Amino acid sequence: MRTRSMLLSVGLLTLPLLAVAADDPMVLQLNQRLTAIAANPDTADLGAFERMQAQQAVATFSSAKRRDQELARYLAERRVEIAETAVRAALAQREVGRLERTRSDLLIEASRREAARARQEAERLRVQAQIQAEESERLRLAAENEALARQDAENALTSVAGKQQQRLSAAQQNAARLAREEAELVSGQKLPAGKFDNRGEVFTLSGDAFASGKASLSGGARNQAKALAEYLNIGKKGRVRIEAYDSADGVGQKRAEALREALVAAGVSSSRLQVAGKKAASTKARSAEVIVSP
Repeated sequence: MRTRSMLLSVGLLTLPLLAVAADDPMVLQLNQRLTAIAANPDTADLGAFERMQAQQAVATFSSAKRRDQELARYLAERRVEIAETAVRAALAQREVGRLERTRSDLLIEASRREAARARQEAERLRVQAQIQAEESERLRLAAENEALARQDAENALTSVAGKQQQRLSAAQQNAARLAREEAELVSGQKLPAGKFDNRGEVFTLSGDAFASGKASLSGGARNQAKALAEYLNIGKKGRVRIEAYDSADGVGQKRAEALREALVAAGVSSSRLQVAGKKAASTKARSAEVIVSP
């Protein structure tokens, strides 16, 4: 397409100067409209094919015999209008592309700022929880001489600590959610399905992540690995354990290693990654898990 545009531009520059009919200023007017497009640096490279057709139509009109002039004039005017319309459409398309890029940049920046605020809030709540836990411990020790008072203090400690832990857990999960959204925006790919359990945050690759009995990642799984690597580099700095499954000897280990290589290639430090192959049948819902320590 670029080569075609260059050839059309050269064709426009090499067309002969059009003879202007002395008794018909329309030729001059049409040429001036085409010249205005070429003289504007914003439009000089747009609509080259339509402009060349318009110049050819104007040239035909300027040299047409009297009996053909009415039709030639009509065609020349329409060709010039088509060229002007094509240039305006190309300008609009260029502006749409610029606005789309700006919108994408703004969305990514907004997501990063929101994730940063969420991480700050989680840290504030963690410190607050630590301070409250220390204060609760002081109160518990002061109430040891009286069993009932101590029991009341311990009950209060359990209640406060439980509520605070819930708030802290909610803030951490919110920070993780925002980090997942940022990772998907930046990488342009979707993360694997994730959940929290007693092991930490667990991402599960489905059975189609590997071909049956094979250790190489599918194209979809590689895309998920890119998004997962972005997520691990944004806010998750702890250890990561990769477990993969297959009923054949050694295949689970090879799958885990292949997934580790994909994460390292996407920018995750290899020192953070541990791998383990499991001799167990992979299922439609699970062929590998990536476990992020809490």
